[in-house]
Amino acid sequence: MVRPLPTRHPVGYRRDGRAIYPILGASSEDETNDQLDDEESVGQPHQVTVSQERLGKLLTREKQQGERAAIKRLLATLGFDTPKDLTQFVTAQREAEQAALSEIERREQAAAERELQAARREEAAAERERAAMRRAVLVALGAKGDDLTDAERLLAADDEADEAQVTAAAEALRARRPELFGEVRAPVPAAPDGAPAGRGPSRTAPARQPGSAGLEMARRRGLVAAE
Repeated sequence: MVRPLPTRHPVGYRRDGRAIYPILGASSEDETNDQLDDEESVGQPHQVTVSQERLGKLLTREKQQGERAAIKRLLATLGFDTPKDLTQFVTAQREAEQAALSEIERREQAAAERELQAARREEAAAERERAAMRRAVLVALGAKGDDLTDAERLLAADDEADEAQVTAAAEALRARRPELFGEVRAPVPAAPDGAPAGRGPSRTAPARQPGSAGLEMARRRGLVAAE
């Protein structure tokens, strides 16, 4: 049982005039000691002792309260009532930017595809022009029909060759293969004695009788008189 505190009236005075107050407690663990102040602390601000953990919690709470107040002021400035409204607005803006970026990428891809198709058409047109020019040169030299097709395949000319270079290549082809240009190759005359063309006549050795070789040797040695 805790006794009620006595009144805060001095019970006497010292010779120097200082008041003497009643002393309560007598134990450092008595809770009533926290309710008394020393006479030297009378008239001074009351000091409160707070643990480090408690102080950290108080600072954290004050910081959070300050952050919430700052967020509220920011939301009010931007015209939003709650943080959820701000989040939805930012999300919608990002989705709109992404959609716009996708549209730009789609347009760029379509433009690149159109440029590629145009380049392919130009290349095909250039190839047709080269083929037409070569065909015209071969036709002018007399190639036609299937021979014209064969001549086009055998024509040795670069893709970037001009008309003069194609004409020179076509003339060289006509010299090698005149039959492709309607010309008849002149036959090579046969060699004498019925030898194949381009070869000399064959030598025919005289027929010998049996024993003629030995008889000829005996004549050379003088064993047999020459006839």
